[in-house]
Amino acid sequence: MPDITLSNVQKSYGGASPLAVNNLNLQIGDGEFMCLLGPSGCGKTTTLRMIAGLEGLTSGEIRVGDQVVDCPAKGRFLGPEKRGMGLVFQSYALWPHLTIERNTDFGLRLRKVPKAEREARVAKVMKALDIEKYRDRYPSQLSGGQQQRVALARMLAVNPGVLLLDEPLSNLDARLRLEMRAELKRIHAEFRTTIVFVTHDQWEAMTLATRIAVMNEGTLQQIGTPNDIYDRPANRFVAEFVGSPPINILDLGSDHPLDIAARDWLRTRLGERADLGSAGLRPEALQVAMTEGNVPAGSFRHPAVVTGILPTGGSWIIEVNCEGRVVFLTTTESPALRGGEEVWLHARPTSLHVFGQDRQRLAGADEALARAAAGMAAVRQA
Repeated sequence: MPDITLSNVQKSYGGASPLAVNNLNLQIGDGEFMCLLGPSGCGKTTTLRMIAGLEGLTSGEIRVGDQVVDCPAKGRFLGPEKRGMGLVFQSYALWPHLTIERNTDFGLRLRKVPKAEREARVAKVMKALDIEKYRDRYPSQLSGGQQQRVALARMLAVNPGVLLLDEPLSNLDARLRLEMRAELKRIHAEFRTTIVFVTHDQWEAMTLATRIAVMNEGTLQQIGTPNDIYDRPANRFVAEFVGSPPINILDLGSDHPLDIAARDWLRTRLGERADLGSAGLRPEALQVAMTEGNVPAGSFRHPAVVTGILPTGGSWIIEVNCEGRVVFLTTTESPALRGGEEVWLHARPTSLHVFGQDRQRLAGADEALARAAAGMAAVRQA
């Protein structure tokens, strides 16, 4: 399947309502697993439906390879049945009166695929998705996870160039969601189908995608690999949306002692910049020392009081209070701490995500903090 390119795509439902999708530019490569991630109402499902041809653009253009499939300015619109794409909805939409085998071959029968070829394709996808043993059952006799496999098998049987998935795992319980994530990874590796996956679940996006497009209020916020999105969030929205427990945000313009300490510490490394807005610290980037003397030289630090230790099975969330400000950190080692104990929080320079007053990642800050970290390493070696 050729690349899918969205250029300056806008979608409006009329009236005074804001644009559902605003000036979206996005390229999805052949064989890619792209996740559209964002909160409810951010425009991700609308984007998926425009790619599928179920929604028309207000303006802009969608191309599949060199072919324009939707462009109002050119009077061009290619119907969904001609785009070579398969769509799996949040609801499985299986025919209740048809067996699993008949549900799976439904699209092939509509296309009048010869019987021998139809049976071969159905056998292949049913085996791949481990639903062969259910071929003579009906949807009501299967669990939610099994029905989801049937819905995927029905789409894969027609061999679409692109598989579009609209929050297909949201109706499953936690264990089935985990199993289906692994199943989708395997399907992608085996069939090499281009997949566009809509979700509001950050962990689904992080574990499944080759690239993630984060959206908010109809606007693309950042696109990159899962590591890019997590390690270098482009703005404060992305930093706060991705991560659990959420990132700790320090307001560099406030008069709280923790914020003042962060602002002063950053100014010694970034200079007297007027555009400092906020800084973020991931919970796993924070560490605890019992005395200030045990804090590595050059680290950001602040005194705190332990207020809670929350085991999560395999890791622990530690809640501390910094003069009225609650901060969370995580550890994979059982903490030898007690409630009410006084400690020192600390973090390496490269652990801080610095954002400007426009809430965008602050230009030049990463490089300056990396130099500070290199200086710390040189001091330790000396």
